[in-house]
Amino acid sequence: MTDVYTRLREHLDSLPAGFPATADGVELRILKRLFNAEEAALAVHVGMKLEPAAAIAARAGLPEAEAGERLRRMARRGLIFSIEAPDRPPVYMAAQFVIGIWEYHVNELDAEFVRDMDAYIPILSRSAFGRVPQLRTIPVGASISAGLETLPYEEAEALVRRQTKFLVAPCICRREHQIKGEGCGKLEEACLIFGWGADYYARNGLGRYISLAETLEILKQAEAQGLVLQPSNAREIVNICLCCGDCCQVLKHLKRMPQPAAAVASAFIAALDAALCTGCEACLERCQMDALRMADGRAALDADRCIGCGLCVAACPGGALSLVRKPAGRQPPVPKDMREAFLLRAKSRMAEPKQ
Repeated sequence: MTDVYTRLREHLDSLPAGFPATADGVELRILKRLFNAEEAALAVHVGMKLEPAAAIAARAGLPEAEAGERLRRMARRGLIFSIEAPDRPPVYMAAQFVIGIWEYHVNELDAEFVRDMDAYIPILSRSAFGRVPQLRTIPVGASISAGLETLPYEEAEALVRRQTKFLVAPCICRREHQIKGEGCGKLEEACLIFGWGADYYARNGLGRYISLAETLEILKQAEAQGLVLQPSNAREIVNICLCCGDCCQVLKHLKRMPQPAAAVASAFIAALDAALCTGCEACLERCQMDALRMADGRAALDADRCIGCGLCVAACPGGALSLVRKPAGRQPPVPKDMREAFLLRAKSRMAEPKQ
């Protein structure tokens, strides 16, 4: 008979982001750390559609009141997601492991948890290759020239100004690396969360509400520190991650690829006019993908490694670097909202060849 944690792993693996099995069972060790057996048994009945406790209780064979109290506690512990409002009953849905359950435990990291996740994240990242990405890359503001055509969902400030509720939370990747003694020293309060996502984070003590002005100031700090802007892969976003190549698991996985440009969701790519290069090497420090190197005293660009973040463009004093829009056939479609994004990721999983 399959034990409850194996069933939970299979359930999480059925979600769009996946949760693959390993030979040594590190993923089961992680689940046993986070879920008790009762929580694991109920979690397998929570799907990707927001539902009231009554619907989940019926599937689980539990009294509604009992299921409702368990679901409320699980949501508070970052094991499932909830939307709660004073004027109507709460609704619940499954949280994917990444982005989701892992990030919801940013305040519970210790050396053992970090060690297990370090062993598991490369496997999880490889299993997600070829699917619709959960995040996309947009240019930093200073890299957007007057002649560059951009859409409102491709500019960080425009995305932020459309929001009405703002929260900042610690970056779990930088906190994880700090615990290992490998911290980069860059901005730690660097996860921007909006709308119903902000409410969930606030209820669970994972971050603090901030103003629009504070949010825009954090974006300025991120640009100054050379952080890559990675919002939700949707036109209607719920978060923006401010990422560095030293700590961010997404960027580290991309960097290991021979052609990161082919795997990232980005509408832009850098262009280089070598004749204008002064040889200052400022761009080398800013590039998170090793897309730039020096050759004969001037910068050389490997376009296959460029993810279109614009950090090099913002740092170039001679104007040798600029951003250009990719040809139409190479621009990935951006889903309308998170629901559409989930559906597209689920379809991309279904299209994968069976092992």
